[in-house]
Amino acid sequence: MNIWQTITGSDLTREWKAFEARAAALPADYRAAWEQVKGHLFPYGDFTGRNLLPILDSALALLEETAADGQPVREVLGDDIKGFCVALAGGEGARTYRDRWREQLNRNVARELARLGG
Repeated sequence: MNIWQTITGSDLTREWKAFEARAAALPADYRAAWEQVKGHLFPYGDFTGRNLLPILDSALALLEETAADGQPVREVLGDDIKGFCVALAGGEGARTYRDRWREQLNRNVARELARLGG
């Protein structure tokens, strides 16, 4: 990846289109599960979502393999897709982008208060 791709995000667009093309080949119940997986993982992404690409790639590969084996999607992901995604993202208590932004805001406010008060 070069600097231009990083700035424009063209590498992300290319990878995202590849993910969606792979997902389109899945059976309908697996495509629905893929949509849920994406929705539950997005809060764990950074500003660009680049950190989620390996996780999404692994999740999609799991769906592809198990669909090819003919396993029901519920057997693969269970009934708690959100819990499955939390485990993929690093377990309960994993920091979301909201947590990181809240910490940054608190640091900035504390720095400004210290500057004004002292």
